Amino acid sequence: MFTRDIGVDLGTANTLVCVKGKGIIMREPSVVAYDIRNDAVRAVGTEAKEMIGRTPGSIVAVRPLKDGVIADFDVTAAMLKRFIRQALKGSVFSRVRMVVCIPAGVTEVESRAVYDAAKQAGATDIDLVEEPMAAAVGAGLPIWDAAGSMVVDVGGGTSEVAVISLGDIVTAQSIRTAGDDLDEAIISYVRKKHNLLIGERTAEQIKIEIGSAKPYDNETSIEIKGRNQVDGLPKNVVITSEEVRAAMTDPISQIIDTIRLTLEKTPPELAADIIDRGITLTGGGALLRGFAELIAEETGMPVTVAANPLDCVVLGTAKRLEADSGFENYVFRRGKRFR
Repeated sequence: MFTRDIGVDLGTANTLVCVKGKGIIMREPSVVAYDIRNDAVRAVGTEAKEMIGRTPGSIVAVRPLKDGVIADFDVTAAMLKRFIRQALKGSVFSRVRMVVCIPAGVTEVESRAVYDAAKQAGATDIDLVEEPMAAAVGAGLPIWDAAGSMVVDVGGGTSEVAVISLGDIVTAQSIRTAGDDLDEAIISYVRKKHNLLIGERTAEQIKIEIGSAKPYDNETSIEIKGRNQVDGLPKNVVITSEEVRAAMTDPISQIIDTIRLTLEKTPPELAADIIDRGITLTGGGALLRGFAELIAEETGMPVTVAANPLDCVVLGTAKRLEADSGFENYVFRRGKRFR
């Protein structure tokens, strides 16, 4: 009775936290700002993200996760501890049961790092669930049927593709190419084409405002600000949606190739089910204009974007906390525990 159940979508770009009985209570960027002089955490989440590229030498704003896995263990643990403290604010719960999502392609060492970080943050009972499984449950797919359901989760650091049947993953592919790589491609293009240095936040803004996977009506342009590589002075440049689309071609092609590879490894009967049911797209990448249509053209499969693509993974953890719905087969055979 003194246990609080918490679900965490520990993403490269954003971390979402849900609490049993309360739903999603936190949606924050996975960024930590800390003082290098005494290793004290100065800010976490949105406040820390605002500091990226604007801090003095004594303060560092970092993203402790890279490509879906922990790059800085201590900073990740500190971030989780802060999130747990906010989730338990005003409560008398002494134990924390946590469900944390991890990419499907992580190694045992990387899984152990997530477990240890959650343990250090104060969790007493920890389950690790693969992201495509949680995304499928959160998207409301009938994964417990004896038929194939395919989910593509494009996050910030990884893209997860999985075919699920009878409540477990049949085949899956994980590629460390996702939203962050689209941003990097834009940064590289602007640097080479316009001799302008821009930051991650500017690249993300460009992607959201005018980025697309396919041509669309009323294409537009955006004025961006950065530093001129030639003379080092601030400079304004206008970049078009066609340029942004060309810049993102390679990472988008890699994601589509991963979807094709997963389909090639899918048993014939399940592949037939996917033709009927289609592919469900989740994660932040699902919001890129024309991405679903491009996947449909390249694979010949119907593609639908989940109702709440950004929340599907954390909603899956919420269902795991509530009643284990959809996880009956999965947890016992694929759940990773390090006790």
